[in-house]
Amino acid sequence: MRKTVIAAAAVLVVVVIAAVLLVRGRPDEPAAAPPPAPKTTTVRKGDLTNTRVLQGDLGFGTARPVKGGTGTVTKLPAVGQVTELGKELYRVDDQPVVVFIGATPLFRPLDAPGLKGSDVAVLIENLAALGYQVGTRPRDPSKAELTPAVVDALKRWQKAQGAEQTGVLQPGRVLVVDRPMRVQSVKAQLGVPAAEELFEITPTTRLITLQVPASELGAVKASMPVTIVRPDTREVPGKVSSVTNTPAAENGGGPRVSVVITPDNPADVADLDIAPVRLKFTTESRTGVLTVPLAALVALKEGGYAVQLPSGALKAVQTGLYSQDKVEISGDGITDGLEVVTAE
Repeated sequence: MRKTVIAAAAVLVVVVIAAVLLVRGRPDEPAAAPPPAPKTTTVRKGDLTNTRVLQGDLGFGTARPVKGGTGTVTKLPAVGQVTELGKELYRVDDQPVVVFIGATPLFRPLDAPGLKGSDVAVLIENLAALGYQVGTRPRDPSKAELTPAVVDALKRWQKAQGAEQTGVLQPGRVLVVDRPMRVQSVKAQLGVPAAEELFEITPTTRLITLQVPASELGAVKASMPVTIVRPDTREVPGKVSSVTNTPAAENGGGPRVSVVITPDNPADVADLDIAPVRLKFTTESRTGVLTVPLAALVALKEGGYAVQLPSGALKAVQTGLYSQDKVEISGDGITDGLEVVTAE
């Protein structure tokens, strides 16, 4: 019995020693890692803008049809031809139809000395611009008179044109335009009556036009700056030249807005003829405001927003303009350079 007890005690000692050795050989449990520091950002003062991108068409504006007078068309202009003061543009009955610059088309034959009117003023101004002596020119176009001096200048100009020197100018022998124009397309063929639609002309200045529903455009107005994105993605500056509201169509399409944009520097698009372009309109802007990334805003249970300081404290803010991934904020203690927590 005594031997059994001794043996049991010896076994117990061995087990205890083994347990002690096992515990001593086990590596220490690693300490719990501290929580990661929150990611922060800084309140910054800067500018915010919102833009709207729309598709437009670069070209030469709305085309205007040209019809001649009596007679038969014997020569037509080429597409792309640009009008020049005093130069032939096309022919009727083999007689040149030349270009005058003015605001009033010739609406009657100028055939009797003493005639007065704005059409006479157009004749006088163009003959003077071509270097002919026309006498005194009145400031009021309506008082311009077909004097013997003007008739004499007209005859000399007709001689230079190779036309009969009648001293009479028929409306169909002159095309009056308000500025240099470009032939956009030719509609007629040789031999047709001159009274038909012969060709279309447009201004020579390249511009961009677009027409969109009024609800899509926003507060766009004349003189507003616009960024023009060329087909090669190069951006050039421009301005809104005109904004015209169009009534709703009968099919219920809603009111539309026609907008014309002119490049600030015509050379920026001089290598383009007719092409689609994109237009960036600045619809809203703020300058010198405090901003943070949208991810820094904390939505409050009671409504509204706050920013969180690294200490964990919340500061309520008022939000303003949202622009892409940033937002305008203001409030007590919100200053430029303030460090706030932001989401990952």
